[in-house]
Amino acid sequence: MLDSWLEIACDVPEEYAEVVAEFMTYLSDNGVCVDNKCVDAFSVSEIPASTRVVIKAYIPADNDPAPKILELEQFIAALAERHSDAFFANPTLAAVNLEDWSSSWKVHFKPLRVGKHLLIVPTWEEAAELPGDLVLRIDPGMAFGTGGHETTRLCLELLEQVMEQSDLPASPSLLDLGTGSGILAMAASLLGADRILALDIDPDAVDVARENLALNKLSERIECGIVPLESLTERFDIILANILAEELVRLAPYLTEHLNPGGALILSGILAEKEPLVLFGFDSLPLEYCRTATAGEWVAMLYRVEKAP
Repeated sequence: MLDSWLEIACDVPEEYAEVVAEFMTYLSDNGVCVDNKCVDAFSVSEIPASTRVVIKAYIPADNDPAPKILELEQFIAALAERHSDAFFANPTLAAVNLEDWSSSWKVHFKPLRVGKHLLIVPTWEEAAELPGDLVLRIDPGMAFGTGGHETTRLCLELLEQVMEQSDLPASPSLLDLGTGSGILAMAASLLGADRILALDIDPDAVDVARENLALNKLSERIECGIVPLESLTERFDIILANILAEELVRLAPYLTEHLNPGGALILSGILAEKEPLVLFGFDSLPLEYCRTATAGEWVAMLYRVEKAP
């Protein structure tokens, strides 16, 4: 794992945060963090109102940042030209040590209840448990997934509902695509899933997920890896995919073909404005759209495969 990174920061008006964050995610091929906004570590109710935010993306320190900075500057300039009444600061570049990056936000990550039974607790905190609680200990490290971000919460809530109310097998098989910290796969195991495969394209994220599996004594119940979805031959009763909307649409045929008859597909990581894109991308596939769950500016969507006659 790299121990030094370059931080690209961009100060923008709050109303343009989502579009800039999405572009910087594409640019860095990593997640972004947004100062004063919830990015997987805050509760929305705790965030004070702000007219400006600073969006930060990270690239390995051994990469030449000049092309990415230039591309971002051109994007910001075009945005500023279209919105002449808004001020967009020039992007800045700084070196960041891994320890500083991965630890500075921990003060904001507190025990969190999600759905009816899940209690998510950071490894450095203690929490009072109630009867019936399903407790997950999490140290997300460099990976996405504490349960605090709307996309993760929506996924967890839909998963709990699907496993409680559906006619799936008593111990369904499950694929967690884009596992990050492993939180969704581990929650699925506690909720009763049996065969669980957790995949991510980032080897560092897979390392973090395996550490969290060991911490929760789930290493023997969940398999982690970086195998591309397109290379899998296995089918699952449930698939969770918490990734970008455009990537969900690209992978739509593969997600569908890896579902068992009667299976459930939960899609998350979708900005509300991108819901029509996802609906259109999945419209021609042999899936039944069930519903959309919403939290803030994010949505998660549930699809089902018809059972064989």
